[in-house]
Amino acid sequence: MPVPLPRPPLPTPGPGPPPPPPRPAWNTNRNLVVTHPLLSLLESCASFPRLLQLHALLTVSGLAAHRFPASRLLAFCALSTPPHIDHAAAILARVAPEGPNAYMLATMMRAFLRAHLPRRASALFRRIITDSLPADARTLVFALKAASSDPSAGQGVHCVALKWGFIGQSMLVGNALVHFYAKHRLLAHARQLFDEMPERDVISWTTLVDVYAQGELADEAWRVFCRMVVAGGLQPNEVTLVSVVSAIGQMGLPSLGRRVHQYVAEGHVRLSVNLENALIDMFGKLGCVASATEVFDSMAVKDVYSWTTMVNVYAKCGDLESAARLFDDMPKRNAVSWSCMIAAYSQANQPEEAIRLFKGMIEEGVEPINATLVSVLSACAQLGCLDLGRWIYDKYIVSGKAVLTVNLGNAFIDMYAKCGDLHAASGLFAEMAERNVVSWNTMVMAHAVHGQSEEVLRLFKQLKGTDIVPDEITFLGLLSACSHSGLVSEGRRYFEEMKLVYGMEPKAEHYACIIDLLGKFGLLQEAFEVAKGMPLEAGEAGWGALLNACRMHGNLEIGEYAADKLVKLNPSDGGIYVLMCQIYASKNKWDQVKMLRMLMRDRGVKKNPGCSSIEVDGKFHEFLVADVSHVHSEDIYAALKNIYVHLKLEGYVPLT
Repeated sequence: MPVPLPRPPLPTPGPGPPPPPPRPAWNTNRNLVVTHPLLSLLESCASFPRLLQLHALLTVSGLAAHRFPASRLLAFCALSTPPHIDHAAAILARVAPEGPNAYMLATMMRAFLRAHLPRRASALFRRIITDSLPADARTLVFALKAASSDPSAGQGVHCVALKWGFIGQSMLVGNALVHFYAKHRLLAHARQLFDEMPERDVISWTTLVDVYAQGELADEAWRVFCRMVVAGGLQPNEVTLVSVVSAIGQMGLPSLGRRVHQYVAEGHVRLSVNLENALIDMFGKLGCVASATEVFDSMAVKDVYSWTTMVNVYAKCGDLESAARLFDDMPKRNAVSWSCMIAAYSQANQPEEAIRLFKGMIEEGVEPINATLVSVLSACAQLGCLDLGRWIYDKYIVSGKAVLTVNLGNAFIDMYAKCGDLHAASGLFAEMAERNVVSWNTMVMAHAVHGQSEEVLRLFKQLKGTDIVPDEITFLGLLSACSHSGLVSEGRRYFEEMKLVYGMEPKAEHYACIIDLLGKFGLLQEAFEVAKGMPLEAGEAGWGALLNACRMHGNLEIGEYAADKLVKLNPSDGGIYVLMCQIYASKNKWDQVKMLRMLMRDRGVKKNPGCSSIEVDGKFHEFLVADVSHVHSEDIYAALKNIYVHLKLEGYVPLT
């Protein structure tokens, strides 16, 4: 067997030329070849002081006034972080003799956009048009970004793109226009542009999917996605799937959500934190807590939004214990995280916990956002905590730390009204520059609850003089006010107006108000006919209102019918038995009273005792009927007895 000869050693490489220095981040032109020594140094410049030195040398040599060297100086100032706007503008103003070209003006537009100066960018675009400079697709994209807050200005850019021949020729411009119209919810324009595009890429399809998902047109978003995969033959990326899972969450299809999750888990797309967060949010909306937890636990990297989304999932499904535990474990919490937990407690009728968390948020130095304040004000309204509500108004609205939006204004009005300060609620309502139907409804319900029917009718008359259309809640407040004040003819008229003028079908709550109105006025037979003739079941509210009216007017026959209906709906409601006992007692039917009480004992039915609460020095004290559990009960009852004695001495006779 021949012995293999050893291979000769490889030659050692010589020193050779040094590798070129790495390009700095601002220098995005990778194909540019520069031979001039000063310009070569400029291409590798990475600091502003160094740029100033090179700019001085180029000025001395006379090169700085020419387009190409000036364009490279301008590119550094525009694209470095942060952009050096003033120096860039000075460079642009000194380009001679030919003046800046479209490329330089576009670069300066980009600088203005990075510095959040869109108007100055738009002014440069108008200069390009006026001077008839040959611009490229990127210039139009910058112009659209500059017009992002003004739909009419964006449509002007669209017209320029048509005139210059970019529509149908540039996918970049087409995608930018679809995105622009989508951002302004001009869905028809976005779809028409998309359909007219001769070529589409993943960005084109993703933009349209996102248009429909953000516009809560989930079915259409899913159809576009299916067309993208089947007809377009394109592979979705992680950005596409973020929009897709948002649409699936809106559609409420868990099986479809799991299929997309499996597709992602199999590695068909790059798994980003944003996509995983979207999956958690989707499963939360679908009620799939276990699947949401699986995604969360498998995440290699979690951001604040990941933790907050998972907390929100637990809160939405009513598992406040898990939500609170996860909230406590969060490595970092922001205003959104705090708002999520505060809203969860407020919506779960645990206002004390919501306020406790809000105080903890303030102590940690986290500034609340509007959503936080809305939830805290709701908790204040539930507890009657007027002092805290006033403090929030002074601390954040009067001081200018928070903007009084319509939603926040509505929350303040609701809080003031439920805490009994109708003067403050009316004053804030009158000062609001913008109101929606919720604003009017809040005031209508506030006056209705306080029995101020004339004010309710006046507000409704004012509302009809605006562009806002009343809704079911508006009429609920109207009918409730009529019921409180016994305005039978007005109540009947509004009930008919609701159906005939506004085309709204009354709900069980509206029928309950009418039944209560007729019953209180003594029109029991008519109220009974309304309850029996409703197109839907009267429910506890309707039959309860009728039973209470029978108790007021001593109608045993209709009362027994209503009570029978109520017992079938809720046999454990002690209030039904108490009302019937009162009706029987008014007719001296003590055997029936005794029988009902025995029936309550046999069925384990108890009447819930009345409860009230009061705030003293920021602490809440709750009292039940005949409650002696408070540490100062003896002093409280002694004070009440003293008040009662003085009232009797003044000739007060209680209403019985």
